[in-house]
Amino acid sequence: MAQALNAALRDALKEDDNVLVFGEDVGTLGGVFRVTDGLTRDFGEERCFDTPLAESGIVGHAIGLAMGGFRPVVEMQFDAFAYPAFEQITSHVAKLRNRTRGRIELPIVLRIPYAGGVGGVEHHCDSSEVYYTHTAGLKVVTPGTAQDAYDLLRDAIESPDPVVFLEPKCRYWAKEPVSFSRRETPFDRAAIRRTGSDVTLIAYGPMVATALESAEAAAGEGRDVEVIDLRTLAPVDDETIAESVRRTGRAVVVHEAAGFCGYGAEIAARVSEQCFHYLQAPVLRVTGLDIPYPAPKLEAHQLPTVDRILDAIDRLQWDDQAVVAGSVHNA
Repeated sequence: MAQALNAALRDALKEDDNVLVFGEDVGTLGGVFRVTDGLTRDFGEERCFDTPLAESGIVGHAIGLAMGGFRPVVEMQFDAFAYPAFEQITSHVAKLRNRTRGRIELPIVLRIPYAGGVGGVEHHCDSSEVYYTHTAGLKVVTPGTAQDAYDLLRDAIESPDPVVFLEPKCRYWAKEPVSFSRRETPFDRAAIRRTGSDVTLIAYGPMVATALESAEAAAGEGRDVEVIDLRTLAPVDDETIAESVRRTGRAVVVHEAAGFCGYGAEIAARVSEQCFHYLQAPVLRVTGLDIPYPAPKLEAHQLPTVDRILDAIDRLQWDDQAVVAGSVHNA
């Protein structure tokens, strides 16, 4: 995935002289996760450069450049590092186009490595997606695959509106074939990663791989699980979600962020509103705990696991109670 993101940035820099890449350690170092490796060497310090460790300054600089016709792609380095820039993002990046009645566009991409699974400490592993999805005027996306990392980042850079691009750190080293020649799934559409008929499992970003693993495990217990990768969190693809749940009659939403007021609560509400007469059980959520992010040695207790997802599937009021009673998984 890291190489796919690098390729997307490289292709965007080649095709459009107005694209700029800057942020914390993106230049000489090539980024903490090497996503920007080689870009300064190949395009020069005018196109890919380091900034001071001042996130509000990074975003403020991006706003001015975007108003001047550039397409800034900035990196915050870690999820919680972006919070000092939150006022700039919510008050100006998200609102300037509306404030000027469309006369000023801000084609800014805010790259934020996010979520856990890498043994990071506090301020390095937040799942901050809901802060941005709640802010009108921002597009929010997160790839779950290397192919989507390339496709979504190219689409984000070409967007006339600001995009918060959340990169799941635990997937940076996930390998798969990637095509750089075409983008098959539209920017604002979810993807069905696995078809099924019994239950819809909805995930995004770092949890897509876990959801697919859970679906395979559930198949061994006689459950046919469909897996939806949301890809775009704002706007959300209601059509794909509703069509799936109306077929399966059951839904589970999975994410790493805390459950209380989490993104899964919004998805569960939308499913309940749009699919109420099709549901055979309440929509369930499998989420992170409602606590500050734990120390690395305790991280495994925070993250949703296959066992926790299988437990949720078992609680979906199946007629075959014998299966439910006979399936016990460790949370």
